[in-house]
Amino acid sequence: MMIPVEIPPNTIMFRGISLDSNIYLVKDGNEGLMIDTGTGSFFNSYKEIMEREGYLYGIDKMTILNTHEHFDHVGGNLLWRDYFESLGMKVIFASHENTSKSLEEGDDRTILSYYYGVPYQPHKIDIKLKNGDSLRIGSLEFKVIHTPGHTRGSICLYEPKEMLLFTGDTVFYHSVGRPDMPTGNFEELIESIARLEKLQVYLGLPGHGKIIQHWDKNMEIIKDLMQRYI
Repeated sequence: MMIPVEIPPNTIMFRGISLDSNIYLVKDGNEGLMIDTGTGSFFNSYKEIMEREGYLYGIDKMTILNTHEHFDHVGGNLLWRDYFESLGMKVIFASHENTSKSLEEGDDRTILSYYYGVPYQPHKIDIKLKNGDSLRIGSLEFKVIHTPGHTRGSICLYEPKEMLLFTGDTVFYHSVGRPDMPTGNFEELIESIARLEKLQVYLGLPGHGKIIQHWDKNMEIIKDLMQRYI
């Protein structure tokens, strides 16, 4: 059974099951933020845990943010929207403007839903983000950092008070996201890594795999890894 990881004071990590991305829930006051939604295949497993633990109690407004456009991060979007709305929440979708275009058009080439054998259903994105924008959830303010390389619409979210960085598929523990996918670019990934390594990060919260606890050391390992391919 999956055990959620609670990261005080505001964040809960649900480790991705099978091919799912990790799913994060941030709560402050009556507002919530879900970062990525997995493929949707294991929606009920995550939902049951949230209900059992009362993680959604008191939330009136939920923002669903996709760190990029791949199906393992967006496939559960509409399942979660419908569920949150059934609980009386107002639901808002947010992503980078490039990702938003793919999701609204249902661009299977960039979303890669064919790989998972499940059609992607396009839907409206309410907030189209750019680099340097802020996303406010309750009293929390997240800085949007555009980090192309894995995809053209990839972003990271930085919460400076707790020094948390949600890295999507840009940075993993001792690794980076593949740049050889549609709209990926190795040179852009190098530039994105160079920007991220300047941040003060207590915990890196990636789209897959384990939490990154020693940010500076992790970035040094990543830079050495990437140097081999230059």
